[in-house]
Amino acid sequence: MRLWHCVGARSLRALWALEELQLEYELKVLPFPPRVLAREFLEENVLGTVPYFVHETPSGTVTMTESCAIPHYLASLSGDSSLLLPSDHTEFGSMLNWTYHADATLTFPQTIYLRYSALEPDEAKQAVGTDYAKWFIARLRRLDAHLLDHEYLAGERFTVADICVGYALYLARELKLSERFKPQTLAYLKRLVEREAFKRADGRGRETTD
Repeated sequence: MRLWHCVGARSLRALWALEELQLEYELKVLPFPPRVLAREFLEENVLGTVPYFVHETPSGTVTMTESCAIPHYLASLSGDSSLLLPSDHTEFGSMLNWTYHADATLTFPQTIYLRYSALEPDEAKQAVGTDYAKWFIARLRRLDAHLLDHEYLAGERFTVADICVGYALYLARELKLSERFKPQTLAYLKRLVEREAFKRADGRGRETTD
């Protein structure tokens, strides 16, 4: 297994899942954004995005680019059911919904905010970024309500859904947006980033670039 990763990027979801499952993998850390600063990466992944994940299997090579699909794939593949609910569980659908809600609903407006507030800063674009930051906070309403009486997102235990949503909250903290979080959402993020597997994943990427 090989994973291409940028520190702080969505590829942290895949790296975190690899660490939770204690799988063997090769990590390739790139500067951000790799399509600009590591153009040779385009020969591996024509999109130039991270994560990029390659798994050599007896039946062929699997390549993946979606940060929420990779943890789901890894948890399904490993034989370790600790990160998944079984398909006959009453909250199986909820687990899947939160897993893909994480990127489509939560991370998307953050990436627009990041682009227009930091990567392409000018007055007009910063105004657009500010609007997307407000949009992101508004999109936390469902999560905020759920966390009032749940510690985790599905099945009352940690799953791939928590990895995927947890990264969105972690990114918000890095973007200084977590100051607007509800107390229960801040507490949830704190629980997640205190996990040993998260610390290993976040630290390993940073070690490679320091």
